Amino acid sequence: MTLPTWITFSRLLGLPFILYGLHDPTAQTRWICLAIFLIAAATDWLDGYLARKLDQVTDLGKFLDPLVDKLLVLAPLLALIELNQVPAWGVFLILARELAIAGWRVNPNLTQEISGANIWGKLKTVTQITAIALLIAPLPPVWEMPSLVLFWLSVILTLISGGIYILPQLAANIWSSKEKSTSAS
Repeated sequence: MTLPTWITFSRLLGLPFILYGLHDPTAQTRWICLAIFLIAAATDWLDGYLARKLDQVTDLGKFLDPLVDKLLVLAPLLALIELNQVPAWGVFLILARELAIAGWRVNPNLTQEISGANIWGKLKTVTQITAIALLIAPLPPVWEMPSLVLFWLSVILTLISGGIYILPQLAANIWSSKEKSTSAS
């Protein structure tokens, strides 16, 4: 396994600590969880950078990186549902989008080509990470509303980025199907 893949895998190791710390949180455990979460989020950039810089882009890394990214976002959100800080249906929308994109990517009949993250995907990720960080942190009550607004913005950007990913490929598949049926006639 390459160094970038090990770094990707290391992000998973922080999740049990985050979930445990948020189970019955104190201000101190929230700060610890926040630190673990931010370090894990920063390694997302680091593993990609090293994979390209060291020419160590692997199929395992391409598979693990988005999977671990999804777990890094969804695990703390599930804990925040339990703490009544975010509504379950908002997290469900994020989960549904992620499952739809993952299913789309693994189906060779649907995917024309796997595209990298566009600006919408990057905005989604930064907004999700920032919202989760603010929600984990033991901040004064005045931060509750801005944190929730950022959470809902991340939900909206998640849905937009999913639509932007799927719709062009869906249109290409429909167009391709129509061409095949026309040429077969």
